[in-house]
Formats: sequence, structure tokens, C-alpha cells
Amino acid sequence: MQWLVRHTALPLIRRQCLTCASGRFRTTGAFRVNAHAKKLDIWLLAICVGCEQTIKLEIQEQVHVRTVAPALLDQLHRNDAGLVLQLLTDPAVLRRNRVTLDWQDAWELQADPTKLCAGWVIDVAVRFEHSIPVRLVRLLALGLGIPRAAAERLITTRQIASTCALPTTVSRNFSFTLRVPQP
Repeated sequence: MQWLVRHTALPLIRRQCLTCASGRFRTTGAFRVNAHAKKLDIWLLAICVGCEQTIKLEIQEQVHVRTVAPALLDQLHRNDAGLVLQLLTDPAVLRRNRVTLDWQDAWELQADPTKLCAGWVIDVAVRFEHSIPVRLVRLLALGLGIPRAAAERLITTRQIASTCALPTTVSRNFSFTLRVPQP
């Protein structure tokens, strides 16, 4: 069985607003490219969800114009949505701007609903489209169509086994085996 965790919207940006008490920004999906002689500054624009104050997330600063590929420059000028997501989820961009992402309500799990029958052994491969941090209990509950408490019991009773240690939050591809308990 295969599960896919994919984005449905751009995540919010966690950063304290200097104007209001909000700590969330949404990206506008627009880039700003400024030229200074032969140097370029490239930013991704975001707006505070509380007061609509605009901030700039630094993508590149004082980079020589010849080092930027023409295709990339074209994507920046077109505000390419794929490039927005790629750069917004880039760990180097997040570190440089001292921000984190809030993926709540910005992802979905694509999984075929499975009726669990006692005694079954089910192998599940979970693939992530992007590094989206998801609580393991929530992921299991959604994928198996069970309450979160039941998913928690499966973990604590070791009816879910994996080749790697299962953390409380997952954001990378992994697989697990579920042994459905006998009644």
C-alpha cells in the first residue's frame, strides 16, 4: 500500500510581525528582483495575516547577474508558483531568514481507504512530496481511517513496526508494517 503526503497550499511563514502581535505571514507568490549595476537582489514577498505589513524573504543578495541562469531569471520575473514553493521550502532560505513554516491546513494525505480485518499484516510505504512535518498519530489516523486514540494504541502496543525508529513527527519517506490485532 502506498500513501502520499502532498501540499495543497503554500504554508504560512512563522515570524513575529514588528507592527502587530501576529506571528504568521502568507506569501504573495511574488518575487522582487532589484538590480544594482551588475548585482541582483532577489526576495520573496510575504504579507502579515494580522495587519498586512509586507516583508521580504531574502533569496539572493548582491549576486552577479551573470551567475543567475536566464531560465531562473525568467521564472522569477513570471512569479513561477513551482519556484515559490521550491524556494519557500529550501532549508537554506529558511535559515537565512530565521523563519519556519506552518503546514497546518496546507497538506493532505492521499491513501486508499482500507478496511482493517483482524489478523491482517499490512505493509505501507509513506512518501512525502516535500519535507512537511506531520504528527505520526495524525498521519496513521487519517490513513487508516481510525480515531487518533486507536492510532496511539497501535504505536504503544507495538503493532506498528518500522525499519527505522518512528518519531512523534515525520517529514521524510518511511515504511511500516501494521499487524491488525485479533479481537
